[in-house]
Amino acid sequence: MSAVASEPAPGGATLADVIAREEEGLLACVHCGFCLTACPTYARLGDENDSPRGRLYLMKAVVEGRLEAGSDAFQTHIDRCLGCRACEPVCPSGVPYGRLLELARAEAVQAKRPGLLTRLLLGVFGARWTTNLAMVGGRTFRATGLARLAARTLPDFLGKARLGLAMLAASNPGGWEPEADASERSERSPSDGLGELVRRRAGLLLGCVQAGLFSHVNEATERVLGVNGVESVPVRNQGCCGALHAHAGELATARSLARRNIDAFDAAGVDVIVVNAAGCGSIMKEYGHLLADDPEYAERSVRFSSAVRDVSEVLADAGPRRGAPLPIRAAWDAPCHLLHAQGVASPPQAVFAAIPELDLVEVENSAECCGGAGIYGLVHEELGGRIGGDKVSAVVDTRASVLATGNAGCIMQIGAGLLIAGSDTVAVHPVELLDASYRRAGFYGPKRTGGRD
Repeated sequence: MSAVASEPAPGGATLADVIAREEEGLLACVHCGFCLTACPTYARLGDENDSPRGRLYLMKAVVEGRLEAGSDAFQTHIDRCLGCRACEPVCPSGVPYGRLLELARAEAVQAKRPGLLTRLLLGVFGARWTTNLAMVGGRTFRATGLARLAARTLPDFLGKARLGLAMLAASNPGGWEPEADASERSERSPSDGLGELVRRRAGLLLGCVQAGLFSHVNEATERVLGVNGVESVPVRNQGCCGALHAHAGELATARSLARRNIDAFDAAGVDVIVVNAAGCGSIMKEYGHLLADDPEYAERSVRFSSAVRDVSEVLADAGPRRGAPLPIRAAWDAPCHLLHAQGVASPPQAVFAAIPELDLVEVENSAECCGGAGIYGLVHEELGGRIGGDKVSAVVDTRASVLATGNAGCIMQIGAGLLIAGSDTVAVHPVELLDASYRRAGFYGPKRTGGRD
């Protein structure tokens, strides 16, 4: 049926075979239009080809041989998709749009090489040594304070450079938490009440950007898990989750990274795999689909994915324990790949509910993408900037001192936009708020020094 010619996937299947297997999902679209209002690109461009149903029509045309994967129409409109998957929850037919998009992008990549910036960014995260080198360089430059200065002062015509440096500055830890007075402190032990909890062995995905620029979030995650009876055990030889590569159509690299993580976490013998970056959690929960044609990893990947949980899910299951007052106003913006792709909506609220005196407000239209979408904000500066600009305006309207969102990319994208806009609102991860509340409660040592550059 398919006119697509593709490289063999593990197990002998070609990409055309995989697309054919997803044909039922592709044909499930009845063009009802419910997805239109949920799609950020259609909302701004008004082009049917930049809507989910329009892109599904283009995919079907390529599969049936009526359109070339290298055509301008296919390349342009498939590439413009954020991959936010906001269309999936509103689709009455249950179209698996996210999986179909990744297959479509794989076809697009085989037909035509992506741009230099895309290849460069994916190349950095394709090997451990290049990732480590880039992260060391990023942390060093971030520490000088020049990234923050550039975000505030570079002219608009240096848009990509300015955004990239602002994203780096937005990853810097600290500088948002008010000092606690004596009445807000308590002398409780981290082990208080743990006898009532079922202890679990957890393996934390350290990630690539997370480990390189957000180690403070990883550390906070381990601390709050420990307070809630979840023991974090080392997982050696883990690496990048492969999300950036899968979303960009580089499926061979994504599969290779997935196999490495499956081997690493299987060897660690953990009960649960905890992820504090929504984009990573989304792809890891779908390793079963990614490796469905790999005879060695097909069953293992399904077992692996069934053990993956966002940190908010694990904490909600455990309680979480109530901390000390944290009297700040915080705005919540749900990451697309947590809310839409994983369907995780209420667990983050349980995390916030464990923080007394936290004044939590939801960002208007919080279900819409921030415009980051992995590397989208950098390679689609104009459209990503329009979407991101609307998000930043909505955050500023909340008059919150911090913006909480559970994904490194969202923290960097929204945080960068706030910096460029001259706002003092700081983007943080929800576990940073709970960690601060627990520190005030005396569950562990005194507050560490440090602040944003």
